[in-house]
Amino acid sequence: MDFRMMGMDSPLFSTLRHMMDTSEDIDKFYNAPTQTFVRDAKAMAATPADVKEYPNSYVFVIDMPGLKSGDIKVQVEDDNVLTISGERNREDDKEGAKYVRMERRVGKFMRKFVLLENANSDAISAGCQDGVLTVTVEKLPPPQPKKPKTIEVKIA
Repeated sequence: MDFRMMGMDSPLFSTLRHMMDTSEDIDKFYNAPTQTFVRDAKAMAATPADVKEYPNSYVFVIDMPGLKSGDIKVQVEDDNVLTISGERNREDDKEGAKYVRMERRVGKFMRKFVLLENANSDAISAGCQDGVLTVTVEKLPPPQPKKPKTIEVKIA
């Protein structure tokens, strides 16, 4: 067998190298995060929140300037995940107006919070005032300590 024919410039090696490079590109494509995942991750990162704990409740405070209560959705998923989401749309432009600068965020937003075991997912209230959303999650009452059970000893 003549090894000169199997040099690195041969069409066979060139084709094999191209196939291997293509398979790496395909692998990167299939393992890349989906657009939905990237969009949700950006929406969660761009929605800051304060969480406070009180003796009887947890309070979540999120700035929602310019949103109406109908634009905000508060849900509980899987009995222990509080999800706050919505969408802020760009206001309609008047004829002839053009933006000189656009800094206010528009689009979807979302935050998810895993509720602690003592959170009562059936006792949640939400209110929005002056562009600030406040979600209150009541705590479950602490479990009562079990009383010792007395067993009567019988003499046989």
